[in-house]
Amino acid sequence: MSENKYNRYTVTSALPYANGPLHIGHIAGCYLPADIYVRSLRLMGKEVAFICGSDEHGAAITIRAQKEGVTPHDIIDKYHNINKKAFKDFGIDFDIYHRTSAPTHIETAQDFFKELDAKGNFEIKESEQYYDAKADQFLADRYITGTCPKCKSEGAYGDQCEKCGSSLSPTELIDPKSTITGETPVLKRTKHWYLPMDKHEGWIKEWLDKGVLDGVQQHDPKEWKTHVLGQCRSWVEQGLQPRAMTRDLTWGVPVPVEGGEGKVLYVWLDAPIGYISATKDWAQEKGKNWEDYWKKEDTKLVHFIGKDNIVFHCIIFPIILKAHGDFVLPNNVPANEFLNLEGAKLSTSRNWAVWLHEYLEDFPGKEDVLRYVLTAIAPENKDAEFTWKGFQERNNNELVATLGNFINRALVLTNKYYDGAIPERGALSEMEDNLIKEVEEFPTKISQLIQAYKFKEAQAEMMNLARLGNKYLADTEPWKLVKENPEQVKTIMNLAVQITANLAIVMQPFLPSTASKLQGMLALEELSWEKAGSVDLIPAGHKIEKPSLLFEKIEDKAIDAQIEKLEQTKLAQQAAEPQKEVTTFDDFQKMDIRVGTILAAEKVKKAKKLLQLTVDTGIDKRTIVSGIAEHYAPEDIVGKQVSVLVNLEPRKIRGIMSEGMILMAEDKDGSLSFVSPISTVSEGSTIR
Repeated sequence: MSENKYNRYTVTSALPYANGPLHIGHIAGCYLPADIYVRSLRLMGKEVAFICGSDEHGAAITIRAQKEGVTPHDIIDKYHNINKKAFKDFGIDFDIYHRTSAPTHIETAQDFFKELDAKGNFEIKESEQYYDAKADQFLADRYITGTCPKCKSEGAYGDQCEKCGSSLSPTELIDPKSTITGETPVLKRTKHWYLPMDKHEGWIKEWLDKGVLDGVQQHDPKEWKTHVLGQCRSWVEQGLQPRAMTRDLTWGVPVPVEGGEGKVLYVWLDAPIGYISATKDWAQEKGKNWEDYWKKEDTKLVHFIGKDNIVFHCIIFPIILKAHGDFVLPNNVPANEFLNLEGAKLSTSRNWAVWLHEYLEDFPGKEDVLRYVLTAIAPENKDAEFTWKGFQERNNNELVATLGNFINRALVLTNKYYDGAIPERGALSEMEDNLIKEVEEFPTKISQLIQAYKFKEAQAEMMNLARLGNKYLADTEPWKLVKENPEQVKTIMNLAVQITANLAIVMQPFLPSTASKLQGMLALEELSWEKAGSVDLIPAGHKIEKPSLLFEKIEDKAIDAQIEKLEQTKLAQQAAEPQKEVTTFDDFQKMDIRVGTILAAEKVKKAKKLLQLTVDTGIDKRTIVSGIAEHYAPEDIVGKQVSVLVNLEPRKIRGIMSEGMILMAEDKDGSLSFVSPISTVSEGSTIR
């Protein structure tokens, strides 16, 4: 369907978990791009519903509540309000910022489940699920961490590895641990409602590969990002598997059918339906029909997300929508890659982040500066990096020295020479004819790039228009010509102000606060996108206001303070881990730690971190698999005496039975060292 066939747009941004504040990675990933897209649509007169809200269910909420010693309700109320305010202060212009604890959502999600169940879209199966015997509860995906089976990174969750983005199931994790107690969970039987995604594999593949659904062209796959389709196709090629849509938890939307007592809806069934329930409440408030935004074929549905949510929005949610019936499927899911910070991955748990609400406090009135920088470095097709020095340079060299400089010169000189009244334009030179043609092209180029979700390039074109204006003033030098050729200067200043007015239009999606200020300086009530590209936006004689600086230089002192804040975070992370819970002497006595000698060592095939060791423990010669391959070469440790926990229960690691554990000391920088006797002792010597 061509763009002009769409009568309305439903645009969603991923619902952020209400378990912590927003950082710049969240903003760059899916909220700022969506806001730019929506603002552009509105400027072009399109009907848009821009939907978001807090995801207030799932394990992440209860985990945070347990850490803080409060209730889940305390957590969601706290962070919903913090994030809602931060979005508003930053200029993210949602039509509604909803929450999944709202009554409308509970009702909508339960009705959705009942409809799917009534249509036979679920399979009720008993299965083995991880259970924490010490906590006496089943473990949802996010209550389990372990080593990712795909990339071998530690700290992967039971539903996803945030390092490589792979979608997982808990039983795939290597060395799983309960996040509640740290214990190794056991498998225990339980009953759940499963979505048989394997039965939908055929149409999902055709929809992703060709954009065709039930024989009708729905979207153009060439317009989707390569990494989005790549991740989806990889998932489908591995074979879609049934996925449980219910969980054994008490926090969430209760399962509304017989036999579902004590269970809640899976968060990835619950949360995306939040887009629909939010639309319902917004539509009711505005006197609209919510179904128009979710069920009419002339509606374009676009999901803005980060790459960690791709398969949920491109496979699971579309399956749910189609299984329910009557709903449109997403036309595009322009997911971004990740944003890193000062050479390291952004991390909420390590506090390695630039928090949005703190930025707004530290840099009042500079929300557009951050919008500009995050768009300029947007991780649209590959991971990107934010640095404070880079932030400062883009502000000082681009916003101040290029955009701000041109606008200020154009308006200051107009006030100086003509008391703010726009002069009549006279005869045009060939250079000025070419200038006018170039100005005419910018709005179309910017609009097309925005529609193609290329926001970084679109913003660069906006800045190129300012560069064009700067060059024109530099080439013509009206401040030198004003006495010898005042008529020519009138033409120059007229065109300079017309370019400024065009900037006031095309910057609106990117720098809305700045655009509003500039519009005020130009004393204009409205500048529509359809008029952009014209050099007759402001009539001769129209009087503008006296200008003020749109941007100010950011000094080293302010940047150094932010870098110091991160350094303090780094130092805090390097502090020694707190003491663990007190144990008993009898428990310690159960540990049999001996001195052993490494007789042989070799790398485990296809395992980056593992070495297979043969160790003489004095009791026997045994095989131990140890995760030290990134710290020691096999040939360097043969003959080394080490401490060995010999009575650890044997377990298979990568198909090798490991019969003990080598004790290591981990330094603050993550480096490992053997715990070894100062002088050589007999194998089997006991460590007490």
